Amino acid sequence: MKLGFISDLHLSEKTPSTTEGFFKFLKAAEQEFSHLYILGDLFEAWIGDDDDSPFALGVVKAIKDATRSGLEIFFMHGNRDFLCSEKFSEDAHIIMLPDPFFIDYFDQKIALSHGDDFCTDDLEYVKFKKEVRSLPWQQNFLSQPLEDRRDIASNMRDVSQAHNNNKATSIMDVAPNSIQEFFTEHQIDLLIHGHTHRPNTHKAIAPNIHGVRIVLGDWHETGWCLTLEDQERRLEEFKL
Repeated sequence: MKLGFISDLHLSEKTPSTTEGFFKFLKAAEQEFSHLYILGDLFEAWIGDDDDSPFALGVVKAIKDATRSGLEIFFMHGNRDFLCSEKFSEDAHIIMLPDPFFIDYFDQKIALSHGDDFCTDDLEYVKFKKEVRSLPWQQNFLSQPLEDRRDIASNMRDVSQAHNNNKATSIMDVAPNSIQEFFTEHQIDLLIHGHTHRPNTHKAIAPNIHGVRIVLGDWHETGWCLTLEDQERRLEEFKL
């Protein structure tokens, strides 16, 4: 059983080369992996399962086609695509996962997360997430016409980018105390997450914690994938 993990592709109509690279990756994944985990931010923005744009329908179809080979694909919400819901899951033939989600693999207890929950020092983001994840906000947003939702999502991305440009880099990374508390509470051997766009393997969590944290990379001109095969771990960057 060979597992693949990706996140932060940020696919959109404005990134056709990344989208095409993802389609090629899926074709290869059909032969490479038994399970593929997409840990959030597959999309730059998801405005609702009723999005009937050629882009959205094309991505859903590509994922569905990949599952026909027997590849099991799992999806976890990110901060950009938290509105992916039941219809998206059914249409794409994927399994939705809560955040965090735990798996056992070759005597390892592994936790999967998008990663934004660990960025507790970014108080502005914590407040924003609480707002947009609330049922009233989502119901109001989804009640708008598709074109209005596209405009709102675009404006939100612009505002977010402007705010991030004025934040200290350290604030947008995971908070060490949040990571330590998570490892201590759940007694895990490995944490896999994305969100921060800082691909790396961290082995020194704390003096009394012996687990490993692997951060997935974001996709642009290159892609990133973590492969788990038996006891081997490979975090690899590749051209799209």
